Amino acid sequence: MNLVLYQLLLHKTINQMNQQIIECVPNISEGRDLKKIHEIANSVKEIEGVQLLDIDPGKATNRTVITFVGAPQKVIDAAFLLIKKTSELIDMSSHSGEHPRFGATDVCPLIPIANITMEEVAKYAHQLGERVGKELGISGYFYENAATSEERRNLATVRSGEYEGLEKKLSDNHWKPDFGPTTYNEQLKKSGVTAISARDFLIAYNINLNSTSTRRANAIAFDIREAGRVKRKGNPITGKKVLDENGEPVRIPGKLKAVKGIGWYIEEYGIAQISYNLTNISITSMHQAFDETVKAASDRGIRVTGSELVGLVPLQAMIDAADYFLSKQSRSLGISESEKIKIAIKSLGLDDLKPFNPNERIIEYVMKSKDQKRLIDFTVKGFAEETASESMAPGGGSISAYVGALGVSLGTMVANLSAHKPGWDEKWEFYSKWAEKGQKYKDELLFLVDEDTNAFNKIIDGFRLPKSNEQEKVIRKEAIENATKYATEVPLRVMKTACESMEVMMAMAKDGLQNSLSDAGVGALCARTAVIGAFFNVRINAKDIKDRVYAENILSEAREIYEKTIQSEKDIIAYIDTKI
Repeated sequence: MNLVLYQLLLHKTINQMNQQIIECVPNISEGRDLKKIHEIANSVKEIEGVQLLDIDPGKATNRTVITFVGAPQKVIDAAFLLIKKTSELIDMSSHSGEHPRFGATDVCPLIPIANITMEEVAKYAHQLGERVGKELGISGYFYENAATSEERRNLATVRSGEYEGLEKKLSDNHWKPDFGPTTYNEQLKKSGVTAISARDFLIAYNINLNSTSTRRANAIAFDIREAGRVKRKGNPITGKKVLDENGEPVRIPGKLKAVKGIGWYIEEYGIAQISYNLTNISITSMHQAFDETVKAASDRGIRVTGSELVGLVPLQAMIDAADYFLSKQSRSLGISESEKIKIAIKSLGLDDLKPFNPNERIIEYVMKSKDQKRLIDFTVKGFAEETASESMAPGGGSISAYVGALGVSLGTMVANLSAHKPGWDEKWEFYSKWAEKGQKYKDELLFLVDEDTNAFNKIIDGFRLPKSNEQEKVIRKEAIENATKYATEVPLRVMKTACESMEVMMAMAKDGLQNSLSDAGVGALCARTAVIGAFFNVRINAKDIKDRVYAENILSEAREIYEKTIQSEKDIIAYIDTKI
């Protein structure tokens, strides 16, 4: 895995369009006045094309994390408006809260999402800082990948002294701001300063303790975080610091890499928490941080009661957590995505303090268009009624894909039942792998349900193109040809996937629960139906392709799949007949 968000996040369509997307996650120093918070957050909506994803206020920290995405320049414009509005509505001279801070817009990180490098994002961060300094008169520092020096990469270093130490800090030439005024003034007294960065995706993750002790929460944080704790002589808390040859404190490293952490008391909930920043979840995941914290807390006589996500989380992070806990329980990993999300929420205790709504907290779910109408989101009855309506879509191709999805779902069901059978515990991994294969086939076929309809609609769009002159006629003809090719490729994918999925049904007929032989058999019949139905679509679409070499090649491949499927069906049925 390369750094998480680029690989885990968002829809394939963004990459297909080669559209550059960045995310901005400003943290503002207000978590209690909802009117102010929403006025600040909604300022980004003034920029067309920017999507506000999340507003996550915290009363005890008196801090709100805001998340929005869009094209780079639009995000920069929106971030500028947010910083401006924040400086108008928040007076830092009267601010208090548990979280370290030194400005009204305390931090404003920019994160690469799609088709953009970290180096490019760093340039946008510098552009934003320069504009904030010149137009708003607000000073600040660049950190992480936008830092102007190695010393300024670490946010904790940049923010040292916090708001209360700003006047002294700005008088030190060593801490001259990267942008904005270089001396303390009335504007900075009110707004504080802002830290702007280009960084990788970060998960802000808090773990809840059955304790009210900040000191003990900090002790656990020091056990876990990468920076660990300062080494001391004698008493590990009050003893004299051990210094290296350069006079710097020697540190005892914590257990986990790419983790920052502190302990604090949250008055809102009446508990102590450990607040982690997981800076690279391909190195340390949520579930690793959670489990190691459980162990460290238990060693100190403290119990972890749950955890809390601040802001949004990639879907894959939740899936990975579910797989981790399912494996610990020797349970099949081949269950549905929605079930895995439930497992992750309960295992991590994400609903310990307040309800956790996946549609509002998982990035991919938030990013889904609310207006997007997908066939697979219909109820069973609704899907049938939509098919029976006067609309030409969904047609035979979508139905074939759906029948194939139902077929392999039956095979997957047998695998999951077998993994859960008493007395077969030593074989759970064998069945889990088959169930996982089945889920992948099912997901691909469900995707093709809608993709077949989308492909048909592309042909209709081609025919609707203008043809008033020769150039328009050429463009229209090419669009129709390309759309027709794609409308032939999609059912071919249905054929391939449904045919290959029959391996799950055959394996489960032979090695799965024998009481479920009929289910494996029905699954195979559905797969065969999907292949034959999709073959009809390949043939009917291929006849309209002008490139006959292409058409004959795809038809030849489809015939081979068809013949293989018929033979596989015969083999499965013959085997089942010997057992029933």
